[in-house]
Amino acid sequence: MAVPSQSAASSFLSRPATTVLPPTDTTPSFILGSSHKSYKHQYSNIYFIRLRLLKETVVKNAERRWKNLAEKPTLVPRVLEVTKGKLCYIVGTVYMDMPLKPNVLEDLARDNTIPPPPPVPKFYSSDDHTMLEDESGRIQLVGERLKSARLVTGVIIGALGMETPNGEFEVVDICSANFAPQGSVDSGTDEMSVDSSASDPWVGVISGLEVGSEASSDARIQMLIEYLTAESGLAEDQVPASQISRLIIAGDSFGPINIPGRGDGTPQVEDRKARRNAQDAAAFSPHPIYNLSGHLLDIGRTIPVHILPGETDPSGAILPQQPLPRAMFGEVSKSPSFVCESNPTYIRLAPGIIEENNLSEKESSARTLLVHSGQPLNDIFKYLPNRHNSRLAILESTLKWRHLAPTAPDTLWCHPYVAEDPFIINNTPDIYVVGGQRRFGTKLVESEDEMKRKIRCRIVMVPNFARTGVLALINLRTLEVKCVNFGVQGMTGGGGVLEDVKVKAPVPTQVVMEPLSSEQQMGGSPGPM
Repeated sequence: MAVPSQSAASSFLSRPATTVLPPTDTTPSFILGSSHKSYKHQYSNIYFIRLRLLKETVVKNAERRWKNLAEKPTLVPRVLEVTKGKLCYIVGTVYMDMPLKPNVLEDLARDNTIPPPPPVPKFYSSDDHTMLEDESGRIQLVGERLKSARLVTGVIIGALGMETPNGEFEVVDICSANFAPQGSVDSGTDEMSVDSSASDPWVGVISGLEVGSEASSDARIQMLIEYLTAESGLAEDQVPASQISRLIIAGDSFGPINIPGRGDGTPQVEDRKARRNAQDAAAFSPHPIYNLSGHLLDIGRTIPVHILPGETDPSGAILPQQPLPRAMFGEVSKSPSFVCESNPTYIRLAPGIIEENNLSEKESSARTLLVHSGQPLNDIFKYLPNRHNSRLAILESTLKWRHLAPTAPDTLWCHPYVAEDPFIINNTPDIYVVGGQRRFGTKLVESEDEMKRKIRCRIVMVPNFARTGVLALINLRTLEVKCVNFGVQGMTGGGGVLEDVKVKAPVPTQVVMEPLSSEQQMGGSPGPM
């Protein structure tokens, strides 16, 4: 159902309206129907489906990439049919053999009286091995080319090389599916306009409100509400609240629950009894839900809100996380402009208020947003060394791989799909938003698809709001990005100030809402983010 945005409460302010368009075949829904809610199937089906759907595209790219080589390499249809000493290329699924990865067989064999070791921050080590597999088997990849390649489990690639006397495949070049096609957008100009118009709709994105956490972020949330409802002052170059058409909350709206005795391996008897009798008020307090519902009601009265579940939210742990129950949000759940989304989700927005029977007329001007709460990116980051693998570069790689979460289901829990892999990116989105990050980052990716059509995608990493106070704003017409940082002098609750934000020295208790530069390009820079 199309959901038009609401106008601002003030009579002299009017928000640019946007309408949510229904999903298409290339932007599927991640809602699990009754036919999908089965766990009796093997997870290997996902890998087979992924390889079958992406192999043809990778083979075509490999043919174009290597057809002019003097050796005239040929495609070997199965990885175990390669010939020693003959240049060829093979296509399959990457598998990373990493000693530091969690092993379910070791977990089952472990003595239950001994607490498990804490999870490691990185799976990467010098003892890792790269494999390429298909339905016939698995072959180990070697060579200097792998050191500069960004590979994780589940990626479909083509590898050019030859088999060595040791039975390994020495790789000299690699290709992937590359960018998927992108729907045409009637933006009125081929190049991004630096100057935004007063009538341009902006979308606000936050992540990590962490309501109910030990370090309260209530002060920042209240300043956010006052800004979105136009009750606070504006900086000179700040986006007016009347131009923000929607707010997206990308996960982690609730703080993590810290149950006494968990994690130290020696819980106290009293703690266990209290939890058994549901008497631990600190761990099971309903007040965070009430507080978040009140905040959402204040915002939802003036602006449409889309909320995604995250890692710390009361939702299923496996991807795709299903929408949070509307009933838990009280009064705001009665508003048609309040939408509980899945994680991940596609959101298609078109400018203006559009009637149901005229939705097709605005297809060319619609923007497609792909949003998730950060779990796939955080898991991929564990596979790679820090050097030359920034998080922005990884997100760009997921677009080239045409897969949102390649490490699922190996180290990232997901639903056991049988006949489909919904995480495949069939169309490159216009805006790619990822929440749950440590720092803000953005990059405008420009490329061409296999038909030489231009592709432009704005990647935005949204940091934890409770710790940084950052609201990201995205212009739907120009894809320009700005940030607003909420904070007060001396604020310590919820963490520190975002590293890249230079905050002016305010007078005591003064609110600081200072926009970042409209372009903060971080792509390709070495080091972690």
